[in-house]
Amino acid sequence: MGMIRSVLLGVAGSALLFAQTAPPRAEFEVASIKPSAAGPAVGTGQVHVGVQIDGAQVHCTYLSVRDYIRIAYQVREYQISGPEWLAAERFDIHAKLPAGGRGQFREMLQNLLADRFQIKMHRDSKEFSVYGIVVGKGGLKLKESPLDPETEAGVNVTAEGGARGTTINFGRGAYFSLADNKFEARKLTMAQLADSLGRFIERPVVDLTELKGTYDLTLEFTPEEYRTLLIRTALSAGVNLPPEVMRLLEGASDESLFKGLQSLGLKLESRKAPLEVLVIDSAVKTPIAN
Repeated sequence: MGMIRSVLLGVAGSALLFAQTAPPRAEFEVASIKPSAAGPAVGTGQVHVGVQIDGAQVHCTYLSVRDYIRIAYQVREYQISGPEWLAAERFDIHAKLPAGGRGQFREMLQNLLADRFQIKMHRDSKEFSVYGIVVGKGGLKLKESPLDPETEAGVNVTAEGGARGTTINFGRGAYFSLADNKFEARKLTMAQLADSLGRFIERPVVDLTELKGTYDLTLEFTPEEYRTLLIRTALSAGVNLPPEVMRLLEGASDESLFKGLQSLGLKLESRKAPLEVLVIDSAVKTPIAN
């Protein structure tokens, strides 16, 4: 009996120790969620979207709930399955990070979404038809372009789009832009390049190169090809386009994009790949009060 009692006390003591040392839940010190102002900035025709972290201050502007899920769980739009309103309703989030909390930003965002939008989800796997980026037989024709040094000024991951094109800035000099009949990428990893190209192609694009560097590249297009890329970018962002615009995609081809990448020593190959999917089981449209 004494031995059994000792074992039980040891187990209870271990459980108590575990409970005492469990890490605290990752949360913002304060956070507010409000519906975004409708439409682009007055008189500019531009839409400014993104996440800005400056010191302890976090500002997320004009993002849909689907965008927030994508950022929090590091997945692409096609990996999120849920009601249509997730992509339609847009919100601004302003929050304060606790001391030393920048590295837990995504986990804090996950918990905020679960608390305020009551999001419940489960993970699944689905096979997709994808394009895989691989290095061509002739070898890579790009030189590495290192990221700019880190600074204490803050972190900006922002997107800006309008009639003239779109630009996404990843910070430290890394960005891509689609404007003036050109796709320009600076200091992008191959994974970022794949993600960027996936906005212009009907299939998901995944990185299969195993390259670890960051690179610059430029692809040029005819006005008609460029228009097709802009339309597909809008569709990827969840924009509803009128039928007359959608008809412009009829007969559109990705041949120029494929050839442009081949000239840089890269190739897009058709593949089948199982990718993780987040299935949103339930969520509320109106976030719980701040």
